[in-house]
Amino acid sequence: MSEESSTVRPDVAQRAASPFTNAVAPLLAVASMCSVQLGAALSRPATIEYGTVSTTWLRLCFAALALAVVVRPPLHTYSRQRWIAAIALGTAMAAMTLCFFEAVRRVPLGLAVAINFLGPLAVATIGVRKPAMLAWPALALAGVLLLARQDGMWVTAPAALVFPVGSALGWAAYIVLMKRVGTLFDGLQGLSASLFVAALVTTPFGLAQSGGHLPAGQLIDAAYLAVLVPLFPYVLELIALRKMSASAFGILMSAEPAIAAGIGYVVLAQPMSTLQVAGTLCVVGASIGAVMQK
Repeated sequence: MSEESSTVRPDVAQRAASPFTNAVAPLLAVASMCSVQLGAALSRPATIEYGTVSTTWLRLCFAALALAVVVRPPLHTYSRQRWIAAIALGTAMAAMTLCFFEAVRRVPLGLAVAINFLGPLAVATIGVRKPAMLAWPALALAGVLLLARQDGMWVTAPAALVFPVGSALGWAAYIVLMKRVGTLFDGLQGLSASLFVAALVTTPFGLAQSGGHLPAGQLIDAAYLAVLVPLFPYVLELIALRKMSASAFGILMSAEPAIAAGIGYVVLAQPMSTLQVAGTLCVVGASIGAVMQK
C-alpha cells in the first residue's frame, strides 16, 4: 500500500512529467486508497463467515503467488542478510494484516483506520528535534478520541482496540523495515519475498482456524480481495510515485481516514456524528501537518 513511497528513489519520483501525467498521478493515488478501504469493507462479511485468520492467510497466499509470477524473484540466490530483512518485513506484514482485518471486523472502519494511522505518524515524529512536531500526534490522538465516541457512548469495547493498535504498531515496523529491504533488493523482489514470508508465517494459524477445510466460496472471496488489497493498490501507487514526489504522495495519503469513513458509511452503513467528522478532520490535518513540516 502507500508505505512503499519510502522505497522510491527521489530522482525517479521527481522526474519531469507531462501535464496529463501530473494530473493522472494523484487520481491513481486516490484510486489506490479507495481500493484499500473498499477491500477492507468488503472483507468484513468473509471474515465473519469464515474467520479472519484463515481468510487473511488465503489472501496473503494469493497475493504472494500473483506477485511471484510477475516478479519471479530468485529466492535461492539471496544472501543471509537479505533473508533476515525479508523475514522481518514479512512477519511485520503478517501481524499488520491480521490485526487490521480483525480490527475492521470489530471496530467501525473510520476509527480503525484512524488508529492505524497513528503508526506511520509516530514514525514521522519520533526523534524529531522540533517541539512543534509533537503537536501533530496530539491532534491525531484527539481526533481518534472524537471518533471513538457517539451519542455520549464509546462506539466499541476498549478490548477491541488492541487490534487497530496492533495494526498501527505493525505498520510502523513495516515502514522502518521496508526502508531496509529497499536498500537490499532490486525492484519489487524484496516485496515479493516478504509477501512469501508473510503467507508462510500465517499458514499454521490459517490452517488451525480452518481445520484444513477451505470452502470454494472462501477461496473465491480471498482471491478477489487479494486483488483489491494489496495487488491493485501496489500497481497504482508504483505508477503514481514515478510521477510525483514522496511528500506530495504523503499528503494525499492523509485523506485515507476520510475515505475509510465514507466507505464505512456507504458499504457498511456505519453513520458518523458531527464530532466524529471533526475527529476524522483532526487525523487528516495531523497527517498533512506532519508531512509538510518534516
